[in-house]
Formats: sequence, structure tokens, C-alpha cells
Amino acid sequence: MNMEMFSSLTWLLPWAFILLPVPWLIRLLLPTARQQQTPAFIPFAAELPVSSVVQQGGGKKIQLAIAALIWLLAVAAAASPEWHGEAIKLPVVGRDLVLAVDISGSMQTEDFELSGRRVDRLTATKAVASAFIEAREGDRIGLILFGSQAFVQTPLTFDRKTVQILLDESVIGLAGTETAIGDAIGLAVKRLQQSDDGDIQTANSDIDQVLILLTDGVNTAGVVPPKKAAELAQERGLTIYTIGMGADAMTVRSMFGQRRVNPSAQLDEKVLAAIAEQTGGRYFRARDTGELMKIYSIIDQLEPVEREKKVFRPRSALFMWPLSLALLLSIGLMVSMLPWSMGLKQKWKQAWNS
Repeated sequence: MNMEMFSSLTWLLPWAFILLPVPWLIRLLLPTARQQQTPAFIPFAAELPVSSVVQQGGGKKIQLAIAALIWLLAVAAAASPEWHGEAIKLPVVGRDLVLAVDISGSMQTEDFELSGRRVDRLTATKAVASAFIEAREGDRIGLILFGSQAFVQTPLTFDRKTVQILLDESVIGLAGTETAIGDAIGLAVKRLQQSDDGDIQTANSDIDQVLILLTDGVNTAGVVPPKKAAELAQERGLTIYTIGMGADAMTVRSMFGQRRVNPSAQLDEKVLAAIAEQTGGRYFRARDTGELMKIYSIIDQLEPVEREKKVFRPRSALFMWPLSLALLLSIGLMVSMLPWSMGLKQKWKQAWNS
């Protein structure tokens, strides 16, 4: 038994131990009972000889010791002892964070590099965003994919591995070839305002809500204009960080030879910047994989993960053990003071002495 075991035992009402000297004080203050007085709870006690009722010598001392132990156990039970188990870490809700990823046709443009090879924009997004998701322990993360339409690929969840897998399985053109930025924002607002069971959350929720929207184009589809969606997000307290993807220049081959083009000519940076500014977020420009990694690192600093871990220690009430033992000892003490018990002990004593 080490000190760690003792540290796991706590008392909810430790002040109850001040009751320990009460029997001694009562004996000190009250007048001493006459030796010939017989216990009132013993039937026909008045007809019995004094020697058979009142214990003398060592027997009386044992009974007093048992009575003191009974009182000690009763006080210990009243102090409400508890045993605390090993600490268990609980998930900490830092914020609700939604990734909205563009999977329109333009995301297949191969103007990014990854591990020394040229890849399309979506492949680079998957690699960088996957590492970002992995680091967001404590946040609930959702995933929205959008093209001509927007749809929820993953609802808000603590299961970051599932979000990573479903992002990796996303395919260009699955939601259409156009870009519905406004619908993606509107869908994110709707999902963030709903709890897991579909009920609307209260307006004074303490959970921060963040949307990271990544696109390489201009709003060409959908029913909700981006600026209107941004106004709705602002009203609901949603912070939006927008990322515009695409290189400023790349070399392509044509029938007239190689020529340099701007693959991001259709990127509507003005609208993306306005959306972020209106909701208290920031607009970022990702021209290559390195810049994209830096952007996610900056967002990670702007919206830090909750580092303080909450722990839970299971508690087990122990008062029933001293209370049960006190009850058993009380029954034994009462039985030992009954006439037939006293007579039996006298016979044992005589037999032992003989």
C-alpha cells in the first residue's frame, strides 16, 4: 500500500470526525451509573443476579473497546469516504470547424507540385488539409464538397480519421463542373446551427464556429449569392477563412509550341476577400503547395486547438463498508449482553478454569 492509494481516498464531510470525542464527553459530564443497575433492554433483568448481568474485569473492557470501534466506524461512515479511480481523459470541445472544398472541373488543373511531381489542385489540397485535420484534436470537424451543388460529405464529428478518409475519396466533378460558393457557405451555416439530433442550437453557444472555404474559381452556380451568404454567416457568428488556389503562371503546350498562361484568371479574389472580411476572418492566396501549407499553419495559430485537457476520475462511495461493519459489531455486542449469552460465557469460563 503506497501513498498514491491514500491520495485516492477522499472524505466529502471530513468535519464529521469532530464528533469522535462525544461519547467521552457524555461519560465525563453525566453522573456515574450505579454498578447494580441492570440493562433495561434485557427481559426479566431485575430477577437476575447482578453478577450475571453486569460484566466485570476483562469482559467489560472488551465491550467498551468494541463500542468505541462501533462509534469510530459510524463517524467514518458519516464523513462519506470516496475512492477516486484513475484519471480518464475526456474530449475537449474547442470549436466546430467545417472545411468546404471545391471539387469543380477547374480543380483538375495541374499547377501544384507534391514530392517533386506535378499534381492537380485537389490532390495538393487533400495532402495539406489531411495534416491540418489530424492536428485538430478536440474540435468537431465537418466536410462540405461543392461544385455546381454543395453537399455534406461528413457531418460534425470528433472522428478525424473518417473525415480524412472521405476527403481523400473525393473526386473532381462529383458535384458538377461549375462553382457554387454561396450555396457552400449557406449549407455550412445551416449545419453549424444544428446539433447532432437536428435541433437548433441556442444563440449563446460557447462553441466557436469556423468555416475554411477553399476554391479556385468564381461563383457560377447555386441559388445563394456569396455576399448574401456572408451576411447570413455574420449574423450567426460564423468566422470564414477563404483560400484562393492556383498559380499565377504556368507553361502549357499547344500546336504553336509552349506558352505561358495564367491558370487563375477566373479566380474571384475580390469576392473571397469580402466574404472573409465581413465575417471577421482572412483571405489567403495559395499559389503553390508551400503557400498552402503556410496558410493552414496560420489558421491553426489564429484558431488554436484547446490544449488544456479535461479529465474525469470515477468515484465510488465507500460509506456502506464502515456502516455495515458498525452494524454487525452492534448486533454482536447486544447479543453478548443477553442473559443466555452471559450464562454461556460463565460456563465456558468455569470449564476453562477447571
